[in-house]
Amino acid sequence: MKRLRIPIQTLARTLVDASADPAPLFNNSNLAYLGQTLISYHTSELLMCRFPRLPMQILHSAMKTYSGDKTLYHVARSWGVESAAAPGAEVDPGLLQFSLDKARSFNTKWGFVRAETVWGPTKNQRFRRGISGRVVHDDDFGDMFRGMRDAVADQENEVEPSEEADIDLPVERQLTLGDAEEKVNRAHNIHGTFVRAVVGAIYTYCGRETARSFIKAHILSRHFDLQKLFSFSQPTRELSRLCAREEFDPPVARLLSETGRLSKTPVFVVGIFSGNDKLGEGAAASLHQARLKAAMSALKAWYLYSPGEDVRVPSDMLVEGAKPWQPVYIDIGEVV
Repeated sequence: MKRLRIPIQTLARTLVDASADPAPLFNNSNLAYLGQTLISYHTSELLMCRFPRLPMQILHSAMKTYSGDKTLYHVARSWGVESAAAPGAEVDPGLLQFSLDKARSFNTKWGFVRAETVWGPTKNQRFRRGISGRVVHDDDFGDMFRGMRDAVADQENEVEPSEEADIDLPVERQLTLGDAEEKVNRAHNIHGTFVRAVVGAIYTYCGRETARSFIKAHILSRHFDLQKLFSFSQPTRELSRLCAREEFDPPVARLLSETGRLSKTPVFVVGIFSGNDKLGEGAAASLHQARLKAAMSALKAWYLYSPGEDVRVPSDMLVEGAKPWQPVYIDIGEVV
């Protein structure tokens, strides 16, 4: 951080959570809001340019995997960040100060508080949320934004947990009161807020390109399998509608090979073809399951299309002397 020319006072401020000091001039909430905006922007532009056919639900899940609270919690722990036993004036400024029992401000992310989250008859009664509504009203990950009224109500209804949650905190900070799972999530969010505040501080004192390089090195450099995020309820029907929309030949399942049909462990290999083109392949212990796996393989191959890892993103044009912009591929959208 010394190489980044960030004042030591600002670094100390990034370690003060709003639950430790509610004054916005002394906690990290404003820096975290700025950092969250930058992280979300660079994450979304990378995913949308590298995987232009991703469905919105998968895009939200991928963004949460890259820059969600749990991921940023592990980033903070990998930096060696330690937490103080309790916030106070005599705490070492190099320790993360927060309280799991005090209310926190919610100005570190943007979102619209839906009426059903505040005035719903019961806690489990919610209105239907479509993809368009999630894009417009909800947060960067497609999750409903909960206002202060809902948070205070949940805090009043907290019950004593039956057992302590497993979290890497000092003994004095172990979860003793309230909902253990809720406090674990809150601790993850507090550490994530610290990481976002660091990004905001880097942007403020070192500039846009330094912040972008920092995000790319510490957040976007992580790898995970996007295929694990997909879940299809009717893959054959969705594949048929996709082929009809793209004016392909109707998909046909063909048995490619089999072994042990009359044994206890048969294996069938089925391929999905559109004309003479094989779209996907799947193997299973039954013909029906093999056909479903082949359809899912074809859908994943379509949605995970990528022009390459070196695809340019809009923020590349902000660099001085950048090459002329060439429009990236934009897909028509997911199958509805």
